[in-house]
Amino acid sequence: MARIVKLFFTVLIFFTAPLFTFSQTQQVSLSTLVTVQNVPFEDCTRVFNVDAENLFYLTIASINANRFSIDEIQSKTGYILFCAVNKEFLASVFKLDDKTSMLRITPANNVYYFQPGIVLNIFKYIDLNSALKPVIIKTNL
Repeated sequence: MARIVKLFFTVLIFFTAPLFTFSQTQQVSLSTLVTVQNVPFEDCTRVFNVDAENLFYLTIASINANRFSIDEIQSKTGYILFCAVNKEFLASVFKLDDKTSMLRITPANNVYYFQPGIVLNIFKYIDLNSALKPVIIKTNL
């Protein structure tokens, strides 16, 4: 009986130890991404090593890839109004210099109580695809 108890605890520790070490090293978990919370303004702004035009297109692609609905696009001023989880957000692209630009995603009503995953997923998509340049597709119309 004692051997069975020792074996049980050994197996239990063997399978649960990696879970505890992973959760301690992981800073942002899935539950913190989808839980509504106060998001600091600093987490809504990021500078990218991409020119402003490409960042604007990457932002549109990211919003589309995350299945958020785009309500309005203004390419001249560089803003996108979109809806995510029944809340409107404003994505603004600012040119800093020829090779860098800034993206700011803020809630339209200035209430920073929302899921941080909305903003972080857009930033992650842009980080993953920033090396790709937009391709102009020619059509015969």
